[in-house]
Amino acid sequence: MTDRDADKRLAAIAAVQEIRDDMLVGLGTGSTAAHAIAALAARRLRIETVATSQASAALAESLGLKVLDFAGVSRVDIGIDGVDAIDARLRAVKGAGGAMLREKVVADAADRMIVIADGSKRAERLGGVALPVEILPFARSAVIARLAHLFERVVERPGYRTDNGNIVVDGHGWDDGGLEALVAGLSTLPGVVGHGLFLHEIDTAYIADNGVVTRLERGAKPR
Repeated sequence: MTDRDADKRLAAIAAVQEIRDDMLVGLGTGSTAAHAIAALAARRLRIETVATSQASAALAESLGLKVLDFAGVSRVDIGIDGVDAIDARLRAVKGAGGAMLREKVVADAADRMIVIADGSKRAERLGGVALPVEILPFARSAVIARLAHLFERVVERPGYRTDNGNIVVDGHGWDDGGLEALVAGLSTLPGVVGHGLFLHEIDTAYIADNGVVTRLERGAKPR
């Protein structure tokens, strides 16, 4: 029986070997990212970090990592985060932890973006998982009505608010045959402030399956 949590931990340990002293590291959000934060803290490097959520900041600080306010940061050396699904071209769906907007901002500021995952997150197509969309509360009903044309089913996370104070809906049953068009449609829909499609941001993925870690580089063969 595959131990998915152990695989996440192995992927995290492998990924943080890329971190060196004096780097500024972006920390992702969620259970997989938590393994990376713990593995990074265990290395006791001379680094600074920024966090994509209050929860990740609190965990990092509790483990002795220095966390800066990202509002005062213009670039990051390396970002490390998890994914909900990732294909062979390193296109991914993220946002199960609700921090996809901040995660995308930090990923865009990073010179190098790394993701970690267990083998169950590898996918031939991305449309099999829910796509999170972050919405301005003021625009809730109008946006959900528009999203009904893009998804078979749209489900709002009950009682949930992001660290930005916004709501999140999960779109189920969507066409992944035109990812660029979908990104364009979501990005130009007034009231949508973020979404979980990451098409170009990821440079490297460390994926562990049954105790074996594979590194995928954008445009390169697996190693």
